[in-house]
Amino acid sequence: MLIRRERPDDVAAIAEVHAAAFPTELEANLVTALRASDAWLPALSLVAEEGGLVVGHVVCTRAHVDTTPALGLGPLGVRPTHQKSGVGGALMHAVLGAADALDEPVVVLLGHTDYYPRFGFEPAGNLGITPPVAEWGAHFQARPLSTYDSAIRGPFAYAQPFNEL
Repeated sequence: MLIRRERPDDVAAIAEVHAAAFPTELEANLVTALRASDAWLPALSLVAEEGGLVVGHVVCTRAHVDTTPALGLGPLGVRPTHQKSGVGGALMHAVLGAADALDEPVVVLLGHTDYYPRFGFEPAGNLGITPPVAEWGAHFQARPLSTYDSAIRGPFAYAQPFNEL
């Protein structure tokens, strides 16, 4: 398996990954909208390729904690034929490493509490980061990176396309 940056010729395959991985077109449409927004960070849109086939995708886009730039992670999708084989984990490690290398301070996501803690995520409230929707509770998680400063606190705002879901 190869983890690499998204290329222009991957766009259709990425849409296929998300369409296959999720029950609706919501995630595939979200990636398209994010790609067209000013929050898109090409260095943080990664694919997993196996035998020339794109089998997974993850993206982080520009977000904010109060006025501090941060990252919102998602969606993360893996073709059903390749789920539970380490593709998702490899994508997570790669995107977190890339974000850290770019001196991003924190990555935030909404996700399963039994999956993301293995990558260093914890309830965002522990870091003083509040969700856009209070009911998200423990599913709203954050992962501090090397340049994280505990003064980064306040309300979290995803890229605009997330608000249009």
